[in-house]
Amino acid sequence: MSTEDGVSELFEWSAMYDIIHVPMSTLANFTRIGNRELLSKTVASRIEEAIDSRALKSGDRIPSELELAGLFDVSRTVIREALRMLGARGMVDIRKGKGVFVSGYSAESVVAPLHSYLKFSVDENYALDVIHARQVIEPAIAYVAALKHTAEDASKLKKDLDDLKACPADDYVNLARLDLLFHLDIARATNNIVIPLMIEPIHRLMPPIKISVYKVIADSKGSALEKHEKVLSAILKRDAEGAKQAMVVHLQVAEEHVKLTLELNRQKTEK
Repeated sequence: MSTEDGVSELFEWSAMYDIIHVPMSTLANFTRIGNRELLSKTVASRIEEAIDSRALKSGDRIPSELELAGLFDVSRTVIREALRMLGARGMVDIRKGKGVFVSGYSAESVVAPLHSYLKFSVDENYALDVIHARQVIEPAIAYVAALKHTAEDASKLKKDLDDLKACPADDYVNLARLDLLFHLDIARATNNIVIPLMIEPIHRLMPPIKISVYKVIADSKGSALEKHEKVLSAILKRDAEGAKQAMVVHLQVAEEHVKLTLELNRQKTEK
């Protein structure tokens, strides 16, 4: 680019600044893109960089499609697709008639995209993979929860267990929900902000599995309650090793139940 072209472009950007009210430094990466690049992905990546570097902050309004198209020297269709990509990942909030805004960061903005990836990446035989992943992660979580839980965490876990006890044995959807809530609250009881973010996307794959188990396995509710009580008892005693071992046994039984459920369902479909 010649000096004259650079000065001309600078004046264009200066004029644009008056319109979109974003600091000039924020737009440093918003430059023209070569035709051979994957345009939408590149635009999305540049905007994401501005968000990650905090040049664009939560609640900031992103320049309009027309303004971005001019800055990147691409079509509005490319910009629209880039914004859709960012919206799907929870990075921007597209408000019809108002514009596009940088989303506020939350646990959901991390968990939801990972859950979506897992949901669409796994095949129909994913149930055992999910259980095996939980067997690697959750005993250690129970160990930490036993050491780090607060009185408030203890109250939540006791309530989770009471709610599971009170749930009708044929209410499979709520049984699955309450079962998994107990496990998620154990993760929260570690008081480590990363651990629930790791386990929740895996747990979100569990409801269809748990519903099938509750439907097919006789007294699966009773088995779950027994194992949950042992895990909780160890946590409340701050017996970290006991909590870990109780979770190991619980998830071994869960694996046996899943295998049996899969086999019974397979036999049913073959008839």
